Amino acid sequence: MRQLWKLSFLITTLIWVSAYAVAQAYSSSHKVQMITVEPGVQLEVLDWGGSGTPLIFLAGAGDTAHRFDGFAPQFIRQHHVYGITRRGSGVSSQPAPSNGNYSADHLGDDVLAVMKALQIDRPVLVGHSIAGEELSSIGSRFPGKISGLIYLDAATDFALYDPAHPLLAVEMNDIKKRIDEIEAGGVDEQKKLLELETAVAQFETVLHQNNAEVANMPPLPPRSPIGAALNFGMEKFTSIPVPALAIYACPHNWDRLPDSARKTALIADDKARCMGWAENFHRGVPTAHIVMIPNADHYVYLTNEAQVVAEMNTFLAQLH
Repeated sequence: MRQLWKLSFLITTLIWVSAYAVAQAYSSSHKVQMITVEPGVQLEVLDWGGSGTPLIFLAGAGDTAHRFDGFAPQFIRQHHVYGITRRGSGVSSQPAPSNGNYSADHLGDDVLAVMKALQIDRPVLVGHSIAGEELSSIGSRFPGKISGLIYLDAATDFALYDPAHPLLAVEMNDIKKRIDEIEAGGVDEQKKLLELETAVAQFETVLHQNNAEVANMPPLPPRSPIGAALNFGMEKFTSIPVPALAIYACPHNWDRLPDSARKTALIADDKARCMGWAENFHRGVPTAHIVMIPNADHYVYLTNEAQVVAEMNTFLAQLH
């Protein structure tokens, strides 16, 4: 079952990428500036203008803030709207991966650095896909710095830890953090080492299961160094104490595939997976508002724009 879970996810991803490739390109009026977030690293920041509670849009992996050119300006009447292109994408700096500089927390720190540089006070963060990591990182570590979080098909198992479906990269980073904490000193070493033993045993189980599944899957091309760093930069988030809206495409749109028993199985598997994500997010963030949009693409804010805008406006109005 877990092998089918992974294989169907890969197929789904290819369909999403195809949908992105043929999606309509938009243009909009905005100001572009490069903001230094650390020595040698600058991020592209778009400013669509507007006034009111700030909104900051964060795109999915491989996308830039320009992906929101046709969507973000719809909020400028009530909000000052920005977009950030993360490091490693577009014209933002692409430093070589080193020492966790593409980890979820490091990417979250980039967003905080932009907020500080532009004096953006308590924005609502809006993230698509992998940007759920940045949202959860900031929301879990610095809830007082933001007003709310909006996940656009982004509140998955890398945005909130799901003990029933542990991810290899998350378990790896959890062990690294535990080792760093012990090496830094000032802790109860005996207690921390016992906790590390439990974590290593958990990781060994996940690693073995992952390797067994990968061995039976078709070979995939190697990731780029930055792509690998993003993938293995996932971290364990267990608490997000801020108002949150989580919108899911569930199940995703599979209309591009011809009807077959295989398609029926893939849809069922996809629905089980995204329902699992939503249920896990509801358990971990009981106050979150969950919205399920069936037969929508991963770029749900493009394929189901009107509904997403309406849900976002309702959520944003409740924050005032």
